[in-house]
Amino acid sequence: MSVVRQASGAGKIGVQRDRCVGAGQCVLAAPAVFDQDEEEGLVLVLDDEPPASDADAVREAVWACPSGALTLR
Repeated sequence: MSVVRQASGAGKIGVQRDRCVGAGQCVLAAPAVFDQDEEEGLVLVLDDEPPASDADAVREAVWACPSGALTLR
């Protein structure tokens, strides 16, 4: 008998804050997962292993990041 396992989430988010330019595209794409800090406007990851229900939004955020500061594994 085979067991099929679904991925438990959207993946693991990596961020390089020193590359972030504060464009906010990640927040627009996935506001439940990303925010910007009040001081510099740089990306904050609210959940670095978001649920599968956020997978499409997270992939959109990573794709839309103009500086390439976000990765998804």
